[in-house]
Amino acid sequence: MNKNTKVQKTYQEINDKIRSGDVVVVTAEEIIDIVKEEGPVEAARQVDVVTTGTFAPMCSSGAFINFGHTTPTIKASKVWFNNVPAYAGLAAVDCYLGVTEPSEDDPLNKVWPGEFNYGGGHVLEDLVSGNTVHLRAIGYGTSCYPNRGFEKELTLADLPMATLCNPRNGYQNYNCAVNLTKKTIYTYMGALKPKASNANYCSAGQLSPLFNDPYYRTIGLGTRIFLGGAQGYVTWHGTQHNPNVDRTSNGTPIRPAGTLWVMGDLKQMSPQWLRGFSLQGYGCSLAVGLGIPIPLLNEEIAETTGISDEEIVTQVVDYGNDYPNNVSRSLGQVSYAELKSGTITVDGETVPTVPLSSVVKAREIANQLKKSIANGGFLLGEPQFTLPSVPHGG
Repeated sequence: MNKNTKVQKTYQEINDKIRSGDVVVVTAEEIIDIVKEEGPVEAARQVDVVTTGTFAPMCSSGAFINFGHTTPTIKASKVWFNNVPAYAGLAAVDCYLGVTEPSEDDPLNKVWPGEFNYGGGHVLEDLVSGNTVHLRAIGYGTSCYPNRGFEKELTLADLPMATLCNPRNGYQNYNCAVNLTKKTIYTYMGALKPKASNANYCSAGQLSPLFNDPYYRTIGLGTRIFLGGAQGYVTWHGTQHNPNVDRTSNGTPIRPAGTLWVMGDLKQMSPQWLRGFSLQGYGCSLAVGLGIPIPLLNEEIAETTGISDEEIVTQVVDYGNDYPNNVSRSLGQVSYAELKSGTITVDGETVPTVPLSSVVKAREIANQLKKSIANGGFLLGEPQFTLPSVPHGG
């Protein structure tokens, strides 16, 4: 066969290979050298699936929880888990617990900077860890739901239903944050020391899911993913999904772009991949493990999975003055290879870099997903339609 003959595979063909044990799977790091040495056509011919991974705070996360009916029945209007409020404006015993919701008695930033030791993300970690959680609910009473309040201790196993539902995860690129003011500031990008004394970033770079499929050719409604240690799904494009940003010649966006709406069964998840997170002076969050398999349906997809940290760039942004005042300004462009090296140069000065995401954990997710697919335990989910995108090459 001519090595330049184009490759065309289907999800069914790849899933048949997974079932038979003949599938070839590599991680997003391993595919880089294959594409470089063999070219995208031969890489697509040799490899069936590329696995990706990321592990980082994902603030737009939470869980829909049904906590079961009481006797007498209740229509809960307010709900707390370990004194963390959940939104109860759903049905009688349904609620949504957001990971950034702090404990009701948290002093917040009254004592500056606040510690935010416990919030919704910590509740979810407690639940998946098998720990007991205190539930309190109150209602205003109706004919069919006369109960006005109850409390109980429960575990995740006691809940009839708990679904992780994250409306914005897996950001496709994000800013590198510095602080040009003369005092330390506390942000969702972590603590930033004055006069650009540190630069914080949050991406797994070449391992990150959406960098490996920059135009969302394989990711959309129904894509099966690794989520919190279990199998989950992409169910929509995430909030703030914005594919219409400037991109490099290889298709990767140079600033924040695509996002994912993801869901999965909380009862199948692990505390190893869902960790409550506290950001001093800012608030609570949840670190989420997310991994997506990219099927190499053709050489175009193979080529984009061959992207390396040297070829992925982001913008350095001032979070001291520019960001809070909605000023769109870049202090410079840096590659993820530079960020991961430990230092970057900003305005001629050497600045140490600090990752909020874990490359070690991202690599572990990609390898775990690789093993699951190779062992036949993880089939690809063909999307019903892919995420909103931009013209390829545009």
